[in-house]
Amino acid sequence: MTPISDSYHNYLIESLKDPEEAAAYLEVALEEGSDQPQLLKKVITNIVEAHSQLNYGYDSNQINPEKLDQALSLINCVAIYGFVELVDMLGLKISIHVKEVERE
Repeated sequence: MTPISDSYHNYLIESLKDPEEAAAYLEVALEEGSDQPQLLKKVITNIVEAHSQLNYGYDSNQINPEKLDQALSLINCVAIYGFVELVDMLGLKISIHVKEVERE
């Protein structure tokens, strides 16, 4: 994979702070990344990095890098892409949407 410049990476992370952008980014990775299984893990890592920079009222250090690596290692990208391909063959499409947040 080609190295990404710092300025592009910073721009990408900043854009992924918008939940709609993060959802679209993940959806495209699911649609287009079947020939690059590691792409999905990178996409999720970038989204987590962006969200860790947001202030949601919790400690941004709560996302433990070791736990993240462990969770990412459990993701079977080949199986996920196989499922997306099966859904496509059935004439259906996987889509990612921003979760509605309940207001108190």
